Amino acid sequence: MLSKDIVINMEIYLYMWLAAFVLFAVVEFVTSMALISIWFAVGSLFALILSAFEVPLWIQLLVFILVSAILLICTRPIAKKLNKNNIDTNLEINIGKTAKVIEDIDNSKATGRVKLKGVDWSAVSDTGEFIEKNSHVTVTKIEGSKLYVKK
Repeated sequence: MLSKDIVINMEIYLYMWLAAFVLFAVVEFVTSMALISIWFAVGSLFALILSAFEVPLWIQLLVFILVSAILLICTRPIAKKLNKNNIDTNLEINIGKTAKVIEDIDNSKATGRVKLKGVDWSAVSDTGEFIEKNSHVTVTKIEGSKLYVKK
């Protein structure tokens, strides 16, 4: 009777690791191969193999943790470099663009607004000069929600 209980427990562990592997693999697939859970899928695959050979659960867990951690530590930095998304943000897209001054830009009074691509921005003169309303300026840098501009 005891051996039957052990076999049932080993079978449960086998299904548990199989479910974990499938879950981590599906998460990886759904996240468009962003390398988020692949390490855990491999770790659960190793634990699944150990479970098939009826290795005690604590060893399975230890192997899962060690394999996942080693893969994560060794491959994550490389994966991040290879998987870098080079999508420009507003910062890169708007630098060098021309905007229209809709409120005089006066750094001494902390006033100034420009319209860039239909969006109203707070603006500061990059050179410190006064810039009149209806002038056109070029964006030189962005800090937070403030554009630095020059004539």
